[in-house]
Amino acid sequence: MKVVIVGGVAGGASAAARIRRLDESAEIIVFEKTGYISYANCGLPYYIGDVITDSSDLSLQTPESFWTRFRILVKVNHEVTNIDVTQKTVTVKNLLTGTECEEPYDKLLLSPGAKPVRPNLSGIDSEKIFSLRTIEDTFRIHDYLEKTKAQSAVIVGGGYIGIEVAENLKEKGLNVTIVQRPNQLMNTLDYDMASFVHSKLRAKGISLRLNSNVTSFRQDGECIVTLLEDNSEIAADMVLLAIGVAPENSLAKQAGLKLGVKGSIVVNDRMETSVQDIYAVGDAIQVKHFVTEEDTVIALAGPANKQGRIAADNICGGDSHYQGSMGSSIIKIFDMTVAGTGLTEKVAKSMGIDCESVVLSPASHAGYYPGAKVMTMKVVFEKDTWKLLGAQIVGTEGVDKRLDVLATAMHAGMKANMLKDLDLAYAPPFSSAKDPVNMAGFMIENIRNGFVKQYHWDEIAGLPRDGSVTLLDTRTAYEYKSGHIDGYINIPVDDLRERMNEIDDSKPVYVICQSGLRSYIACRILTQNGFDCYNFSGGYRFYASVIHEKQMSECTYPCGMEK
Repeated sequence: MKVVIVGGVAGGASAAARIRRLDESAEIIVFEKTGYISYANCGLPYYIGDVITDSSDLSLQTPESFWTRFRILVKVNHEVTNIDVTQKTVTVKNLLTGTECEEPYDKLLLSPGAKPVRPNLSGIDSEKIFSLRTIEDTFRIHDYLEKTKAQSAVIVGGGYIGIEVAENLKEKGLNVTIVQRPNQLMNTLDYDMASFVHSKLRAKGISLRLNSNVTSFRQDGECIVTLLEDNSEIAADMVLLAIGVAPENSLAKQAGLKLGVKGSIVVNDRMETSVQDIYAVGDAIQVKHFVTEEDTVIALAGPANKQGRIAADNICGGDSHYQGSMGSSIIKIFDMTVAGTGLTEKVAKSMGIDCESVVLSPASHAGYYPGAKVMTMKVVFEKDTWKLLGAQIVGTEGVDKRLDVLATAMHAGMKANMLKDLDLAYAPPFSSAKDPVNMAGFMIENIRNGFVKQYHWDEIAGLPRDGSVTLLDTRTAYEYKSGHIDGYINIPVDDLRERMNEIDDSKPVYVICQSGLRSYIACRILTQNGFDCYNFSGGYRFYASVIHEKQMSECTYPCGMEK
C-alpha cells in the first residue's frame, strides 16, 4: 500500500507516524510546501518574543529524523498542485527547482491546514504588514524586528494569535495596539468574561481599539499607518494581520471533493472525503460540534492530531471514528490564564437554546494555604435538561485543571448538577475540599431544586429604582462605602435577621455581595421568611470588572490613544 500525505504538520505528521506503527510495509510519502515538518504552530509567537530562543526547538521532527525512525519519506518545499482522482495520482511541484512530477497513490490524505485571512484592502501588500502561520513567517517577523529595531506595532485581530503576539511584542518593549472589529476580544468567551482579558491587557500597557474596523493602510516614511472607519489613524513600525484563518481548500476544490462550512472539506466520522480513498484531517475539514452536533470548523492542534490518528487507523483497515470537537482551548496572557470549552452563553442563545449560567469566584487552592489566587468561572447549561453546554475560566493557577475536568464531564454526558458528585483530588496546596468544579455543581443543583433564583450583570441597569423592588447589598459597611451600585441599600448579611423588618416582604428583593456567597446565604434567610428573592450571579467584584471595561471600551479614544 502506498500512502501519499499532503501537509506535514499536526494532522499529517501524526497520521504518517501512526500508519507506520500499524503497517511496517506501507510506502509513505509526505509532501510539505514549507521548509519544515511537524512544527509547533502554537509556539511561534514565543519565538518572536524571545521566550523560545533556539529556532530548532520549533520543529519537533525533521525529514531526516522521520526517515531514520519511521522510514517515511518527507519532501519539504514540495507543493501538491493537482489531484487526478481517476488515475489516483498527484502532481507535485518542487518549489526550489520548479520541476514537476506525478506521484501515484493507493490512499491519499489531505492535511493542508488553513490560510490566514487577508482582506483586499488598499496598502495591504506593504512589506511592513505580516501574517503568522508558518515558521518562515515567524523568522520574517523576528528578523524584521531585529533589523529595524521596531518600537511599535498594530495587531489587527483579537483572537489567540493576535493576543499572544501582542503580549510577546509588549514584553520586547514595543508599544502595541490591538484593533478589533467586534466589541470584545476572544470570541471563545462571553463579553463578561472577556472583560477580564481587556483589563489585563490595558493594565500591561496595550491599547485596545474595540468596535473598530480597518479600512486601509498607508506608507508614511518609515511607518505603516492603519486607517480606521471612524477616520482615525494609527502609525506604527509594523502591522500583524491576525483576523482569522480560512480552510485551505484549493486542492479539494480542484479535485471535486464536497465542500461545506466556510469552504471546508466535508468528511465523515472516519475522516473519509466524498471521493473514495481520499481522507482529510485538521484545520481544513468540517467537523461536528460535540455539544450541538452542528457542522462547524474548529482549527486547533488537539483535534487535528486525533483526526490524523483516526484517518491512519482507517487507512490501515481499522474502524476508528471521530466523535466531534468541543473547541477546548487555553491561552496565557501575561500572568493570566484564560480557558474555554463548548458553547458560550451568547452562542447558545443565538442558536435558540434556553440556557442559564452560574458565575463563581473560587480560590485556586485552600484559602488558608499561602498563595491562593482567585479565578472566575462561568458554567453554561441548558434549562430543563441540565445539559452542560460550555465553560469559561479566567485566573492564574489551577485554570487548566478545572477546565479539563469540565470538558471531560461534558464529553461523558454528565448533567450540570452532577458536577457536585465528582471525586476530585484535594490537598491544601492544590485545591479546596469543595473543589471549584464541585462548587459550580452545588450552585446548579440549588437552582434545579428551587433553592435560589438568579439575576445577571446585564439586568441591573433595567431594575426599577422607583421603590417597587428592594435592591440589597449584603457586604460589610466598609465594602459598601468603598463602592456600590446606585439604588442598593446596605444591610450586612450578619445583621440581616435582626434588621429584616427594614425590608418590605411584599416586594421582590434583588441581593448582591462581593462574590455571590453571602448574597446566597441572605437569599436563603429571606426566602424562608416569605420573601421573593434573587441572587446576583458573580458578585460585585464581577459586576464592577464588566462595567468598568464596558465603559472603557465605549470611549471614543481609549486611554493611551490619540487621534
